[in-house]
Amino acid sequence: MLEEVRYSFTTRFENEPGTNPEELIAAAHAACFSMAFANTLSGKGYKPIRVETKAVLSMERQEGGFAITKTRLETEGQVPGLDQATFSEIAREAEAGCPVSKLLRPGLEIELEARLLVK
Repeated sequence: MLEEVRYSFTTRFENEPGTNPEELIAAAHAACFSMAFANTLSGKGYKPIRVETKAVLSMERQEGGFAITKTRLETEGQVPGLDQATFSEIAREAEAGCPVSKLLRPGLEIELEARLLVK
């Protein structure tokens, strides 16, 4: 459970095991995007076998302290009947509608890499 995970200055800025606010934001963004993407694919008649997303936040020291400046969504999925171009196009559409992306987008660069796995 999350309540049992360590959360402190040392888990944020040092190598202490645990989590930090940026990791939690990234996890929320990845989970929300994966759900939005799977839902968008299904709505277009595709049946995703698997959609997996990783979000990586970039934080930089700026005047006045630290700021999250960018998030990169790296998603891959197995979706029968799709080609890479269509997969990428639907991923961009899903990102535009993702509630967490909408929350983060003002003032934050969001990159998206979508890779279709063919099996």
